Amino acid sequence: MKVMIDLCVVPLGVGLSVSSYIAACQRVLDEAGLKTNLHAYGTNIEGEWDQVFSAVKRCHEVVHEMGAPRITTTIKCGTRTDRDQTMEEKVQSVVDKRGE
Repeated sequence: MKVMIDLCVVPLGVGLSVSSYIAACQRVLDEAGLKTNLHAYGTNIEGEWDQVFSAVKRCHEVVHEMGAPRITTTIKCGTRTDRDQTMEEKVQSVVDKRGE
């Protein structure tokens, strides 16, 4: 089953800057061959359910290996069975309706 998620991984107990941890997660997602879109407060990810959530698990493993004692993660996910839809198509649908 295809899924789109919005992932926000926040390592705790590592200081104020977390960009190196996020970069490590991005490498995990790239290595998994997932389609991603990094944004200011997370990453949109598109792919097969098992592959996506396996990569999320791997992100946690890697961030812990980097020394983060705790991680809090927020995930929003969506699936649909009526048709395939990409992240770009979802955004374009809104843009079209705004008249841009």
